[in-house]
Amino acid sequence: MTSLIDVIFLLLLFFMLTSTFTRFAEVELAAASSGATASDTRPLFLQLAPETIRLNGAEVTLEELPAKLAETRGDAAEEDASQPLIVALRGEVSAQRLTDLLVALRGVSGFRATVLGAS
Repeated sequence: MTSLIDVIFLLLLFFMLTSTFTRFAEVELAAASSGATASDTRPLFLQLAPETIRLNGAEVTLEELPAKLAETRGDAAEEDASQPLIVALRGEVSAQRLTDLLVALRGVSGFRATVLGAS
C-alpha cells in the first residue's frame, strides 16, 4: 500500500511540473462616474445581441466595427476628449461575446465605452 501512495505522489508531482499554466488575457474595465459631464458630442449607441451588433441602428460585424467607429468619429478625431459610446446588451448575451466586443473596442482610440445592463 505504501508503494502505491509513493507512485501516485510521483505521478502527481510529474504532471504538476510538466504542465504549462497559461495566463488569461485581461480586459480593462473602468467604473462609470456618477457625475455627468456636459458635452456637446453626441454619444454613439451600440446594441450587442447574441447574433448581431448594431451601431446607431446599422448592423455591423465585429470585424468591421473598428473601421465603422473610425468613420463615425471623423473630424472629432482632432479633439482631445473621447467620444461617449453606450453599449446596450440585448437578450442573452454571453460573457464571451461581451469580452470579444470590449477587446475590439480596446483597439480603437478616442472612445469611452459605458456598458448598460441587459434588457
